[in-house]
Amino acid sequence: MKKSSEKNTAYIRSGILVAAIAFTGIGLAGREHLEVLGKAVKICLECIGIG
Repeated sequence: MKKSSEKNTAYIRSGILVAAIAFTGIGLAGREHLEVLGKAVKICLECIGIG
């Protein structure tokens, strides 16, 4: 049998995984990835002196 601390650790890991998947889905639904990509492109272009 598993110890109770091992069970708690498994529940916490599962909860964090579910939260991460949920927040990733929320971000994708809100099209946040496109905002981040746009900012990254602007920063890169400024860094090499084109923008």
